[in-house]
Amino acid sequence: MDEVDQRLVAELRRDGRAALSDLADRLGLSRATVRARMERLTAKGEIAGFTVLTRADVSASPVRALMMIGIEGRGGEKIMARLGGLPQVQAVHSTNGRWDVIVELGTQTLLELDETIHRIRAMEGVTVSETNLLLSTRKAGRR
Repeated sequence: MDEVDQRLVAELRRDGRAALSDLADRLGLSRATVRARMERLTAKGEIAGFTVLTRADVSASPVRALMMIGIEGRGGEKIMARLGGLPQVQAVHSTNGRWDVIVELGTQTLLELDETIHRIRAMEGVTVSETNLLLSTRKAGRR
């Protein structure tokens, strides 16, 4: 990918539904050039697809946190399945290093977050955890 392709991808990250003519104006290119570059990037696999953000994606729970969890023995799959069943759990990530699992939590209140943390810590096989509140989030390519 050259510098123009990188700028095009950055614009698409900002607004994946931008019209070709708008992208062309922003990049100082012709509409046909933008279309050809997008087709080439897609054919080469550089652009793997396009996605949609729903209202739920952009109106996150007001209280968000990351919870790092250490798991005893081989109970990881069972605990990850149980975590995935909690409505406050937005994502469960297996990882390496000190922590076995990192969980993204989203709740309406700090009290609900506290109750969720206690519930997770009480799960059989959870040996240790650390939770950090997310204060703000900047996504790649977003202004």
